[in-house]
Amino acid sequence: MSSLARGQFLDRTTPPNIFTLILLAGVSALSMNIFLPSLPSMTEYFDTDYGVMQLSIAVYLGVNAVLQIVVGPISDKLGRRPVILAGLAIFLVATLGCIYAPNAAIFLTFRMLQAAVVVAMVLSRAVVRDMVSADEAASMIGYVTMGMTVVPMLGPALGGLLDNAFGWQASFWLLFGTGIAIFWLTYRDLGETKSSSGLTLGQQFREYPELLTSPRFWGYSLANCFTSGAFFAYLGGAPFVATELFGMSAAQMGVYFGAPAVGYFIGNFLSGRYSARVGINRMVTTGCMICGLGVAASLSIFAAGFGSAEIFFGFMTFVGIGNGLAIPNATAGALSVRPHLAGTASGLAGAIMIGGGAALSALAGALLTPETGAFPLLWLMLATSVLGVTSILAVVRREKYIGV
Repeated sequence: MSSLARGQFLDRTTPPNIFTLILLAGVSALSMNIFLPSLPSMTEYFDTDYGVMQLSIAVYLGVNAVLQIVVGPISDKLGRRPVILAGLAIFLVATLGCIYAPNAAIFLTFRMLQAAVVVAMVLSRAVVRDMVSADEAASMIGYVTMGMTVVPMLGPALGGLLDNAFGWQASFWLLFGTGIAIFWLTYRDLGETKSSSGLTLGQQFREYPELLTSPRFWGYSLANCFTSGAFFAYLGGAPFVATELFGMSAAQMGVYFGAPAVGYFIGNFLSGRYSARVGINRMVTTGCMICGLGVAASLSIFAAGFGSAEIFFGFMTFVGIGNGLAIPNATAGALSVRPHLAGTASGLAGAIMIGGGAALSALAGALLTPETGAFPLLWLMLATSVLGVTSILAVVRREKYIGV
């Protein structure tokens, strides 16, 4: 690890501890899903339709994607520290607004403002790239995202317990308390890692074409988008497969549904352990291939007439492993194409991933019917995995023959 990465814990004049970066990335994931078990009780509380409360997911993702595009250039100009602290402050105010909202419309307005917490996830990755080289960044991002995987696994279960014991507001009070703690930790520990770009904010936004015209940036970003797209398609289609095709209860589905998260944890651990040694291109290629081979194996078994819930969800572990290998390394690659635009690249690559993932999730849900079985979902996941392999091989080929 570079000397820049070795800072003193709780010393805001030095770079942050990796523990701080893990928590910054995790709070964004927690805000995404902890309240999902409370949607029925929130629907009753606000006396509205369930579809209206489901918008709390869609509007959050929409604002999340837009913010990822704009927050990068702002942080490249103003620095990581003030932008992260401002995003956390807005998140805290918005969380209180959600708790005390008198109706669904006001709740959804504050829910959109809650998406400001995405700066914590986007800029924690940019901070890593500020601190270390590309291969070291892939290792650190792997550890950061490995910590993040615990949140999606535990968040909904914790939210369900809190809702049963104290009502739907309890999840948001937990978010508020967590946000206060992380704001304090960030203020104390996160020293500025980005020197001023010397550009005006307008000039900073005009740097986007430098990324958008880079084939390597697109290669890494699309490898990231397509490989994670297999997982997003799974999110959109797996509940249907579990309940309609295999007749699983909600409790059973909850147990099986976490298979990719287990794989993702393993993949991120391997990224943290080996990326600096193996290199990001090999790690991304390996991850994309593991993801594709896992889906192909599941598809082959289903085509042979031996499909089951255990086969379907069991092979999704390989999708998680592939994502855990590919995403941290593809992210580090995208951030390293133009190191002086690391914040901009982090936001743009994240927006591409979220936007593509949302589309694939919706497409998976639309394609599935009881008559088709799981085949449309598996074919869609296989197609996105193949596109991920194609994207990273294009980067490898370009570096081999052109060098940039």
